[in-house]
Amino acid sequence: MNILAIESSCDETSAAVISNGKIRSNVVTTQLIHEQYGGVVPELASRAHQQMILLVVEKALQDAKIAKNDLNAIAFTRGPGLMGALLVGTSFAKAMALGLDIPLIEVNHMQAHVLAHFIEEPQPTFPFLCLTVSGGHTQIVLVRGHLDMEIIGQTLDDAVGEAFDKSAKLLGLPYPGGPLVDQYAKEGNPMAYDFPIPDVPDLNFSFSGIKTSILYFLQKQVKQDPDFVKENLADICASIQHTLIRILLKKLTKATQETGIREVAIAGGVSANSGLRSTLQEVGKKEGWQVYIPRFEYCTDNAAMIAIAAHFKYLANDFTDQSVSPLARMTW
Repeated sequence: MNILAIESSCDETSAAVISNGKIRSNVVTTQLIHEQYGGVVPELASRAHQQMILLVVEKALQDAKIAKNDLNAIAFTRGPGLMGALLVGTSFAKAMALGLDIPLIEVNHMQAHVLAHFIEEPQPTFPFLCLTVSGGHTQIVLVRGHLDMEIIGQTLDDAVGEAFDKSAKLLGLPYPGGPLVDQYAKEGNPMAYDFPIPDVPDLNFSFSGIKTSILYFLQKQVKQDPDFVKENLADICASIQHTLIRILLKKLTKATQETGIREVAIAGGVSANSGLRSTLQEVGKKEGWQVYIPRFEYCTDNAAMIAIAAHFKYLANDFTDQSVSPLARMTW
């Protein structure tokens, strides 16, 4: 059972091949053009996907040593994501499946992030909780099975990845700023500056307030000392990162207490953050959790996670047809 998977939801063009549940190849190209604009420009992302998708697919097939006629299905990210970017991947997948007369499998991008944990060992056992954190989403997902998931908590406004990137922008760091905050935080004191923890009901999150408090804090300090950010960058980054991680772990801990589940995983682009990974392990040891953290290459957007999701959908005979269209917002 050979499946080609395509991911094009944002600014990575990626293709992977999975054979009987094992990843044979995973090719990812990141669009660098957005750096000069300080964020992803949707129109430029769509054009870059058009330029790269054929090359990426050909490379994935070559690396996997699989001919296109040996494929049993084509999988693609239907959503959520940037509409133009999704349209490129969806259209390519539909055309290739039609030409080869093989089935199509649509995949929810966020569910695929969760299922990235089943690419390699060790794998979580059901049920488990997954903190899914990215530039566009922050969710606590109750996972009962490969295709049985429920969002039990999510952000009411901005995502934590957006909070990292916008904080970095306030500090004058280039895009993408989240990884740079993580880098500088390693050299700083996380207790140097105190930022408020929002009081949000249930298992939900909010990050708009913390961004505002960081903005006001920096404006006040820079007014008193124009070199404040430059002279205290590491401490500021460490304090911001410490606060954002506290917000995430506070809610995740509450979720384990309410559900009684001790199998805990993280997924999504922000799960590559070294501070989050180490803090989760520390809290997990203290709370008695079994913690699962994916390899870095499976944290950020990639087609391998689309492929593993497609593998389970193929086994369940869960296919779509040629009338399918992408969804910028996609419900579960």
